[in-house]
Amino acid sequence: MGGMADRVRVDLGDVQRTLFFPLAARARETRKKRPLLRDPKAVEVMESVGLDMAPFAQGWASFVVTVRTMVFDWWVREFLARHPSGTVIELGTGLNTRFERTDNGTAHWIDLDLPDTIGLRRRFFADTDRRQMVAASLLDEDWMTAVGQCPEPYFFVCDGVLVYLTEEQATGALARIAGRFPGAMLAFDTYTRVTFAQEHRMAAKRNVALWQWACDDPRSLERLGLTLVESAAVTRPPAGLRARLPAGYRCLLPLADPVFGRRGLALSLFRAG
Repeated sequence: MGGMADRVRVDLGDVQRTLFFPLAARARETRKKRPLLRDPKAVEVMESVGLDMAPFAQGWASFVVTVRTMVFDWWVREFLARHPSGTVIELGTGLNTRFERTDNGTAHWIDLDLPDTIGLRRRFFADTDRRQMVAASLLDEDWMTAVGQCPEPYFFVCDGVLVYLTEEQATGALARIAGRFPGAMLAFDTYTRVTFAQEHRMAAKRNVALWQWACDDPRSLERLGLTLVESAAVTRPPAGLRARLPAGYRCLLPLADPVFGRRGLALSLFRAG
């Protein structure tokens, strides 16, 4: 690890700073003797940032974020297996390294986030002929032009982002994507209202943004022009992914379900149109 003079300066808003939760969770998991997920880039980035990471990856929250990441990775890989030259769009990408974990050598990729986050991201990642970073808010529409210039079909991933928007903002963004890109796939997480009180107490201790949008039933979002294709939870991952987990974890999932599976987190895969 470099000295303090080598550390990368972090100056982000409250919502943007939540990107360190998944970053720290992936780095912590990677350092384990038998990790569920390997992400050496996350370790590299975490060690380069001058920030106390301890509050960002603790206990059950780290487990939930890790499995959530694995589920979205699984759906992306399935998409690219069917469409090797398709385009994946990470909405609110933060310091995600999904490209490094899932790239097949022919896919196209867009990493979208607010300008301050993209500025930080450019310290660790670079644009290529198949991958580009776009500095914009997902609440705007200008960035959709960049998507339209990439090869179809499209897969939009919004990992740990929508919950920080208001209901009007979140549903409006989803409806615009569904209307602009019919046939596209969308994967994102939602949380029920009963989870908010505990999460708000944790957010206050960590001085990060509070959750805003609660969704008690992802199927209700079909009114936006979406069709629910698959549902999952951290204790009920897709069958193919579950089969690849170590035997010990597969045995523990039913036991963990009352604690983690009922916490109100839903992982959903939709098709637009």
